[in-house]
Amino acid sequence: MFNATVYAERREKLKKSLGSGLVLFLGNEESSINFKDNWYHFRQDSNFLYFFGLSLPGLAAVIDVDNDKTTIYGDDLSIDAIVWTGPQPTIAALASRSGVRHTGTVKDLTLLLSGASQGAQKIHYLPPYRPENSLKLSAWLEMDQQTVSKGHSIPLIKAIVSQRSYKSELEITEINKAVDITADMHLAAMTLVAEGKKEVEIVGALHEVAIGAGGQLSFPVIFTKNGQILHNHYHGNMLQNGDLVLVDCGAETTSGYAGDMTRTFPVDDHFTTRQKELYEIVVNAHDTAVKALAPGIPFREVHLTACKALTEGLKGAGLMTGDVDEAVAAGAHTMFFQCGLGHMMGLDVHDMEDLGEQYVGYTETMKKSTAFGLKSLRLGRALEPGFVLTIEPGIYIIPELIDLWKSDNKHAAFINYEKLESYRDFGGIRVEEDFLITESGARLLGKPVPKTVAEVEKTRVESKGQLSPNF
Repeated sequence: MFNATVYAERREKLKKSLGSGLVLFLGNEESSINFKDNWYHFRQDSNFLYFFGLSLPGLAAVIDVDNDKTTIYGDDLSIDAIVWTGPQPTIAALASRSGVRHTGTVKDLTLLLSGASQGAQKIHYLPPYRPENSLKLSAWLEMDQQTVSKGHSIPLIKAIVSQRSYKSELEITEINKAVDITADMHLAAMTLVAEGKKEVEIVGALHEVAIGAGGQLSFPVIFTKNGQILHNHYHGNMLQNGDLVLVDCGAETTSGYAGDMTRTFPVDDHFTTRQKELYEIVVNAHDTAVKALAPGIPFREVHLTACKALTEGLKGAGLMTGDVDEAVAAGAHTMFFQCGLGHMMGLDVHDMEDLGEQYVGYTETMKKSTAFGLKSLRLGRALEPGFVLTIEPGIYIIPELIDLWKSDNKHAAFINYEKLESYRDFGGIRVEEDFLITESGARLLGKPVPKTVAEVEKTRVESKGQLSPNF
């Protein structure tokens, strides 16, 4: 948690942006796994963390912009609860850590909102992504669920996006910590992968690195020999020589800030000739995109620049043909690269995604595409200093997509289907790193992880099957 003045300053800025009304922030509740008292790991709402810094369940807050008053609401624990949890800080003590002087009970909040909903004062709230918060809003604001889902405040969303998009030095420090831990997770994977091991064994080790560093995972680990499945959370395969493994994982610090990196490497000591050729195409597209990062450049252009680099490389490999610009304009490259180049990152690994991609990654004049591939680009707007984002190009050979497009002869002028058939069992490759946009370009966050073929193979040869020194 930062100093109380940080949260007070953030709230003051928000009040000035909105100008009037009541701003309601709902913290998260405990969420049950399979019965009431068996809970998932608690994760506080990121917007509540940003403006109040308190990571405990059962809290809510109201900023009364008109009367310049901020109140944190919650109920102090009963003795029955303390038996199970031990003594916890009072609501008043928690509020003081956040620079808030006023507190109230949940009943007080219910009465406040009931009165406000019948008056002239506007109640601003964010779109609820947890059902328990949706139910609370329905009861407190006396609305049905459908009305609640449509009644969130667009001005509040825009005001928060305008603040959270620009990371402060304090935030960059926390993100660097998260990315450093993430780097340790990847180094552990590179040293532990070996023929005859199961994917789940490596996944367990990655969990240990993240939790052992005092934090958590920023998202469920993707570790798979089937890298063509973009969000593959199945970990039951046995690793064999000849396999490529794709590792996409991230750590989260105790303050909630995320890291997100991907590496792809062979189970053997060395890439095969075919693996090396496609891997170097992805690394080149990654480096080309990084060089294009600069303030004022629309990220959509950076994405398309990377797509052209991928297409040029795939032409060299004989998998694509024709004019590169025409192929990308037609979307032929999406046979191999079906997703976006990257996304914003901060308190959420996909930062502020609960607020809506159209507000976070796009603008009033730049709308998100509906075309295959581009519709998955979460960030399109012009880059600005203070943005933190990922760069993650890839090549994914998806047999089902080959069959579908080939049956329709789709993009036959650009795709060499005959040669592509021999790659059906190739899998997928992704390389991902995290960057801060600066006044003059971009800066890599966290400590570097082996990326080039030479670096990866050197790490695999020197430490294959051994524990990473950071593990």
